[in-house]
This record gives sequence, C-alpha cells and structure tokens, in this order.
Amino acid sequence: MNLLITGITTRSSIAYAVAEEAMKQGHQVVLSNPPGRQPSILERIARRLPAEPVDILGLDVTDPDQITAAAEAVADHWDHVDGLLHSIAYAPATALGGGFLDTSWEDAATAIHISGYSLKALAVGFRGLLAAAPDGAGIVSLTFDASRAWPVYDWMGSAKAVLENSTKYLARDLGGDGIRVNTVSAGPIKSLAGGSIPGFDRIADRWAESAPAGWDTTDATVVAGPALFLMSPAARAITGTTLHVDGGYHAMGAPITAG
Repeated sequence: MNLLITGITTRSSIAYAVAEEAMKQGHQVVLSNPPGRQPSILERIARRLPAEPVDILGLDVTDPDQITAAAEAVADHWDHVDGLLHSIAYAPATALGGGFLDTSWEDAATAIHISGYSLKALAVGFRGLLAAAPDGAGIVSLTFDASRAWPVYDWMGSAKAVLENSTKYLARDLGGDGIRVNTVSAGPIKSLAGGSIPGFDRIADRWAESAPAGWDTTDATVVAGPALFLMSPAARAITGTTLHVDGGYHAMGAPITAG
C-alpha cells in the first residue's frame, strides 16, 4: 500500500508505531509534520524506522494551500494513495487542564480546527489520490473517546467529538469514491502529545485497572495493526466506525477490582 502518515512527533507516538509496522509489512510511506517543527527532528526520528520514507513533507493542516501542495508532492511519487493516517491534535494550554469554562473562543477554535476540522480538510485535499486507489482507500484518524467528559481534557475532548462525528459524514460523502473513513479510539499512551496535557497521568495511570485485557501506556504498537487493517482492502466494508483499541476499558461500567 501507498500510505501517508501524518503527525510523528517522537518514537513513542502512535503515528511512529503505525509507520514502523507499515514498513515492516513492505508498504511505502510518506511522512508529514507541521512546517513549524524543525525538519531535522522528524528526519532524525525517521532514520530509526526500518526503511526510508518515500518523502517527508511539511504540512500545516490549517492552510489549504499547503494541503494542495502536499497532495501535489505526493502525486509526484504515486498515482494513488491507499491509506491516510490523521494523527494530528493540538490545543492551546488554556484549553486544557481543567479551565473549560474560562477558555476563549479563539483558543477553543484553534483546538477544533487543528484537531477536528483538519480531518475533513485532508480528506478533501487528497480525495483525488485516494479515489484512484484500485482496491479502495482508507482514512484513519486517532481519537480519545469523546462520548464522555474526562478530567483535564476539556476542549480537546470537544475537538475529538467533532473528529468522531465528522468521520460519519465523511464516510457518507466519500463512500461513492471508494474511500472509507474510520477512527481508532486508543487508550492513553504516554507520548509527547499525552504528556503535554496537564494532569494526563490522572487518566493514564489507572487505565489498566479497568481494562479487562490490560493496558500498557508505553506501548503504542498495539494500535498499529488495527490502524493498518482499517486502511487495507481487508476492511473494505467498514466505514463510519469508531474502533476502540483500549484493552476493553470502554465496555466496562465500573472499575475492575480484585477479589
């Protein structure tokens, strides 16, 4: 498969785990990251991957011109894209950490634009390449269960609700092009993104107690297989879905206790 994987920040990130597993399986990968990040950082991280990426792109998902330029750059390498991983999330510090009532619209809007609306923007920008995939294409985004309110997550939770709901509408509107759209609701991973949320450990450190299959907050690799499956033709009849990869936490009504 030809895969575009966005949002690698560190080797502990879910996006890195997906890229690593994709390369192990022999897939071709283009990476992207916001242009504000030093390109050398992503290049150093990419050197730890098992194969060389086809390209590394700077991509600001809030800028339509940059999305167009990124699609054109990918088209220079491939005539189609089989899978796209949306691993992009950001919220200003004022939109996290328990100050939900005090967050300004400007900061809330930033979180929603980058973390939620950008899924639609990327899907539309790469629509032509995705629609050209001979066996259909899969867009997969990453979320953190937006069906409930979490401590400290605040406006990022609202942004993820936009992301999850947009998955359904994109599935509706892109299905005729052979493009499937799904999201993976992963349990908490102690990556750079998670660590940037004040009080994140309040959620992460007790997750395994209520996950019947257990949960390791340092292991992002458990998400890689399901994400690649959803991008593959094997998932050709799955779209508009949120797949929980969280050790079963979402299905439990109360914490599991020994006894």
